[in-house]
Amino acid sequence: MNLKISVLFRAIPLLMGAICLGFGLYVKGMAIGDGYLIAGNVLMSLTAICIALFSTAATIIRQIIKRFTKADRIFYPILGYAAGIITFICGVMLFTSGDTSADIVSGNVVSGVGLIACCVATVAISSGKFSKITANSSNLTYGQPVTDGYSRGTYAVYYSIPIICTVIALIRGILLLADGSTPSLVAGHVMIGLGLICTCLIALVATILRQIQNTFGQQERWKWSIFVAVLGTVCLVWGILLMIPYSAAMVAPGFVLIGLGMICYSISSKVLLLASVWRRNAPLAKRIPMIPVMTALSCLFLAAFLFEASYANPNFFVPAHIMVGLGAVCFTLFAIVSILESGTSKS
Repeated sequence: MNLKISVLFRAIPLLMGAICLGFGLYVKGMAIGDGYLIAGNVLMSLTAICIALFSTAATIIRQIIKRFTKADRIFYPILGYAAGIITFICGVMLFTSGDTSADIVSGNVVSGVGLIACCVATVAISSGKFSKITANSSNLTYGQPVTDGYSRGTYAVYYSIPIICTVIALIRGILLLADGSTPSLVAGHVMIGLGLICTCLIALVATILRQIQNTFGQQERWKWSIFVAVLGTVCLVWGILLMIPYSAAMVAPGFVLIGLGMICYSISSKVLLLASVWRRNAPLAKRIPMIPVMTALSCLFLAAFLFEASYANPNFFVPAHIMVGLGAVCFTLFAIVSILESGTSKS
């Protein structure tokens, strides 16, 4: 990877984050109804995921181009965690202090997005020794001790962060569904979907850590990839089932869950790539970055149809706008997968 390409791949997350932030501010600024407030708040919160993905991209790229410093090892994860924690706090403040249905729905969703950003930031901090993955794959046998790997304590802390975020998201989602009110049901379904994305990121963090520690075994090569793909399918099917008995309130969470399923599939491409190239030649690995491209296009084409439908039915307004932001996140994941492919390529 040359310097110009590295700059491009680092610019993509920032550009997608700027689109989410700008589009969100524009939609919220119109403030014509609750739908504008919900869509605007959620779109702006997606910027946190893009920032955390930028942290991951920068952490890996600067190792590939041999410019990674101790300051980078500290700065980029802090940037990602700051974006996630601030977003989470803003979401909590929104649904605890607000008294409208828009505040309840958007506040819970924004807090869930903050949890995802924290999980992505954990991917960044776990990738602080990304260069050892290729070295371990080429030079060590399974279980052979690694020099300068992570300590048991550090490994446990990194591994536990996405698990904690997942538990928080899923418990919050269950509590919202148990509440039974329409705003809580809407937020609850989406929060469960966000929790499933956090679960996918557990698989990604585990794969990175275990390859750095040289404990990634042959038997688990495809288990994590299948696990993430199954979670994406659960989101997709759940979203469709929500909308089969047509209900105005379930249109938005149904389509958003479909979009979250696309993000799960995008994450699966990263897990699949790392599994594919570990101690083996994988010529088709160069095609794996096409997965997030296809999911991004799926979100954007679906958004186009939803925008058209929203002229006749305002219930399609919120998912149409949010789907644009989810497409931006999928495209950002394309940049990350491309970086991983470059960093692990044996050619």
